[in-house]
Amino acid sequence: MLFICGRNRCRSPTAEVVARDEFGVEADSAGVRKDADVVVDVMQVEWADLIVVMERRYLKPLQSLCGPHLRQKRVVSMDIPDDYEAMDPALVDLLRQRLPRFLRA
Repeated sequence: MLFICGRNRCRSPTAEVVARDEFGVEADSAGVRKDADVVVDVMQVEWADLIVVMERRYLKPLQSLCGPHLRQKRVVSMDIPDDYEAMDPALVDLLRQRLPRFLRA
């Protein structure tokens, strides 16, 4: 799984840890903004079986950065707003609730 948010500082790195540590999933994370800690790249997109954006607003920037490489990829949104700090217990709980539905599909 590849988790995408804006700056790769709070939500997507937290989702990466929760997916890996609590669900045993290979996970990575990145951001779509130029100032992201890790800016998403084509290699990450090609590696991922599933790409999860934290909010729908990241779909267009992701398309701009990695367009043709997304064609055969499953891309979903978790609809988690940018209201959390990294590893915020409320964010971790929300991820625990929402991740299983994407793991089953």
